[in-house]
Amino acid sequence: MKELISKLKGDKGIWSFVALLALFSFMPVFSASSNLAYLGHGTGNTLGYLVKHFLHICFGFAIIFWVHNVPYHYFRGISKVGLPIVWVLLAYTLIKGTVIAGANASRWIQIPFVGLSFQTSTLAAIILFVFVARYLSKSREEPITFKTSFIQLWIPVFITLMFILPGNFSTTALIFSMVVMLVFIGKYPIKYIFIIIGSGVVMLAFFVLMSKAFPDSKFFNRVGTWQSRIENFTSNKADEDDYQIEKAKIAIASGQIYGLGPGKSVQKNFLPQSSSDFIYAIIVEEYGLIGGLGVLVLYLLLLFRFVVASHKANTLFGKLVVIGLGFPMIFQAMINMAVAVELLPVTGQTLPLISSGGSSIWMTCFGLGIILSVTKKEEEIAQEKLDKEKREEILQKLIDREMEADLEEADFKNVNDNFDAGSYSITDNSNNPMNAVLK
Repeated sequence: MKELISKLKGDKGIWSFVALLALFSFMPVFSASSNLAYLGHGTGNTLGYLVKHFLHICFGFAIIFWVHNVPYHYFRGISKVGLPIVWVLLAYTLIKGTVIAGANASRWIQIPFVGLSFQTSTLAAIILFVFVARYLSKSREEPITFKTSFIQLWIPVFITLMFILPGNFSTTALIFSMVVMLVFIGKYPIKYIFIIIGSGVVMLAFFVLMSKAFPDSKFFNRVGTWQSRIENFTSNKADEDDYQIEKAKIAIASGQIYGLGPGKSVQKNFLPQSSSDFIYAIIVEEYGLIGGLGVLVLYLLLLFRFVVASHKANTLFGKLVVIGLGFPMIFQAMINMAVAVELLPVTGQTLPLISSGGSSIWMTCFGLGIILSVTKKEEEIAQEKLDKEKREEILQKLIDREMEADLEEADFKNVNDNFDAGSYSITDNSNNPMNAVLK
């Protein structure tokens, strides 16, 4: 175990908080999977879901370990090459998206031969954030112009979002807001940011108008879901989403301060998506306000380590990569919690590292691996600097000793020469090294 831990490089705080969140996830997932175990005339055995989640977590940590050993500057080129590949995957998802549990799941594709589903937008978000960080970190001799940046930066961003929007509005909004935050931190001109935000609003409005013109098109069939969720959030109209929120609020209210205890949730049997989208409500029901605040504190501590890691990075690309990949994880967690307490409408965002699901865990771990690669590089630089200082200190001591030895040898040689010549004398100069020798 010590040998394994010694191979974990990078920020130890990030490693610790990620491990704590992953370890904590087993009990809520095991408990909340009971409704899935009974779904479709199941046996009610949740052990299979626990094993499945365990394998997802193990593979996720293997991804972190592998990625964090890759020099992070390699991802500069990977993002440029990977973005067109992501566009192809997103387009394929729109056309061949699968249907899960009778609902429109055009955000998912099936991986051949392994029977796993994969959410392509999660991979697209990571590649896009690294691509934006790469553009902002490029050295420029001339100031940024809107025309050049629109072609090189914003057209790829809008193409990516265009493919994600029809199937997943909440993810599109999250990615767009994080990109805006990233370019603001990267000192992109503010006047251009307002133009881009205005352009995004216009494009979204145009998309909604097109959905009204072609209501039967599969390309626009999610627009009605967005509208109903917003309307239900701002009114008392009841539907399936309102049912989920009500059950989540009952679960949270039942938890009180200390909770009902691990595995003793009642609402997990009635709350859809209790092991993924609404797992935070189950956590509060079983572990109470203390457990809910504990999870929140872990995410905030992880955010703090991201800030520290970004501050320590000695390159602009490293700083922006940590911010671009780390902050969205925390914002996604906050959105998930806010939905559970009805501060936001239902979005379908999972709780990173805690909710069940393969691709969401793996892509979160992929992003964490890149962040740890940045911190690993900074540790290596700091260690090299420390080693260099130690070498210089040792070398200086050796030089000083050598000089002292040479001086003593020269003093004795002068004394011997004077003895041989029979012309030595002790003067009153106490600083004369020959006097010290003669004495």
